[in-house]
Amino acid sequence: MTSTDKLIQMAIAVVLFFAVTGLILVLTARLRSRNGERVQAAAFIAPSLLLIAVGLLYPAVGTIYQSFFGSSYQPILGGGNEGNFVGLDNYRRIFTNGDLLQVLQNTALWVVLTPLVATTIGLVYAVLIDRSRFEKVAKALIFLPMAISLVGASIIWKFMYDYKGTDQDQLGVLNALLKAVGFDTYRFLLTEPWNTFFLIVIIVWVQAGFAMTILSAAIKAIPDDIVEAAKLDGVNGLKLFRYITVPSIRPSLIVVLTTISITTLKVFDIVRTATGGQFGTSVLAYEFYVQSFRSFDFGLGAALATLIFVLVTPIVVYNIRQMRRLEAR
Repeated sequence: MTSTDKLIQMAIAVVLFFAVTGLILVLTARLRSRNGERVQAAAFIAPSLLLIAVGLLYPAVGTIYQSFFGSSYQPILGGGNEGNFVGLDNYRRIFTNGDLLQVLQNTALWVVLTPLVATTIGLVYAVLIDRSRFEKVAKALIFLPMAISLVGASIIWKFMYDYKGTDQDQLGVLNALLKAVGFDTYRFLLTEPWNTFFLIVIIVWVQAGFAMTILSAAIKAIPDDIVEAAKLDGVNGLKLFRYITVPSIRPSLIVVLTTISITTLKVFDIVRTATGGQFGTSVLAYEFYVQSFRSFDFGLGAALATLIFVLVTPIVVYNIRQMRRLEAR
């Protein structure tokens, strides 16, 4: 599709949006009673509900249904072999196959380590630079990686991790440092299981800026009188951080932790760009891509997608409840 075609499609979509909105306004303009207002509200909500049903609910239900079939059944893509029903076999494969267990283990490492490390770095950084002379510059430095796509960040870190033999000139920064201090060079992205940890460093580098931004705003929102009262009572340093700062920003901490957890469960770009899922580094989202679009095992791919959905849903619900509490304060 050319750029001209895309512009034409975008223009048609904008015209349709205004046409539908105008039609709803014209049809409901004379409805003045309470029932009329309800009809008016329903008329505006209906297109959104229709789009959610078509774009979200139908694919979700279709994917869950597809996960109970074998590799050849493709209900979303136009139908397949009705006799290929396998029940829970795809889920059994996920929890019994050695390679897929490795994927689950890697995903667990990502989900546990990334939110904890990124949030800790962001929190410590926010506390250290709070009201300092160089606060704006310091914030900009850690926030900059947020402006880079995960693909771009992965490419940058591939150069950082680049490996060549110790007797060769080094392109990778980390191996150049190792060689400079007299150590042998190291295969950062090839050596299991540590390569998974080095991949996690990339997303931590990106997400720490997000954590710092949210937590810095929360720290600044702590009333000065509470801090002053604590200092008058002799609470300073780590005690002030533990008994005043952390409890005061607890809702923001939870929002940051859950948001990064959700992002981590869906991580795909880093694994795809840095290692291609090789050397024992694959995670759930990337394995879904591999099974669905490389191995064409649509049933297993759907089961992996459903598992991601099941893992993300409670975190999303909890996150929404915490954000509502935060907005209500």
